[in-house]
Amino acid sequence: MSACWLSLEGQPLPRSLLCALLQRKPLKEGIANFYDESSQLWESIWGEHMHHGYYPKGGKPKSNQQAQIDMIEETLRWAGVDGATKMVDVGCGIGGSSRHIARKYGCEARGITLSPVQAARANAITQAAGMGDRVSFQVGDALNQPFSDGEFDLVWSMESGEHMPDKRQFVRELARVCAPGGRIIIVTWCHRVLQPGEAGLTEEEQSLLDRICEAYYLPAWCSIADYERLFKEQGLTDIKTTDWSEEVAPFWGEVIKTAFTTEGISGLLKAGWTTIKGALVMPLMAQGFRMGLVKFVLITARKPQ
Repeated sequence: MSACWLSLEGQPLPRSLLCALLQRKPLKEGIANFYDESSQLWESIWGEHMHHGYYPKGGKPKSNQQAQIDMIEETLRWAGVDGATKMVDVGCGIGGSSRHIARKYGCEARGITLSPVQAARANAITQAAGMGDRVSFQVGDALNQPFSDGEFDLVWSMESGEHMPDKRQFVRELARVCAPGGRIIIVTWCHRVLQPGEAGLTEEEQSLLDRICEAYYLPAWCSIADYERLFKEQGLTDIKTTDWSEEVAPFWGEVIKTAFTTEGISGLLKAGWTTIKGALVMPLMAQGFRMGLVKFVLITARKPQ
């Protein structure tokens, strides 16, 4: 089992998770500050979607922005979503997924982020788009969501799970706010699934992840197998997983290219050291994908009626 699951079972904690648990408030503040500082630069270069793009092998050339939209569309298709009445975007960034899904299905949408800058910007874009009557965003903690039980028939988390120091509580909250019969979708970064007999990642692998964690304010990683166990623990049904690491492989190369354009360098210098540190670690993410260590995974399930 992975380090994440061992920690859940009371075994020795990995260093990064121990730091997160002992310094929960600094971790949350670190995440908020990271996105407060970096979101404007990201939006200026990449637009409203703050996540990987979908680049299938053999596909036609497309812009990075279209690849990000395709990521949302392909995720919904893969999960079998054909409509929604009210959705929640957990870790909403500046609201790109929420607005796209609200337009697609004509549904209401709510979003939460730890970043006050992101929440304010998400609401501003939404108001300008004339969607403020049914789509809104606020500062909120994914591990203690400001919503009622069973409020949403679509619970969406696009690349926020990697920031969660308590994966069990994260899944528990997603299940709590999901309506009976509703669907939960997590798209996130994980480490590879450990093979039978492996006690944990290799020292080289863990060292690489620790360096990424430090730059991006991430606690310990887990595997898709760990998420599947947590979904089952919550009594969720129709659980399905997939690995899209190959489909997103070009993403970090594209991000690195844009970071070192004139606009990118100028923006990094204006944004500050936290954002610069994140940029310097981007090659490590690319390395992790090449090693087969970093995995881009999806998991979906339904909450029983």
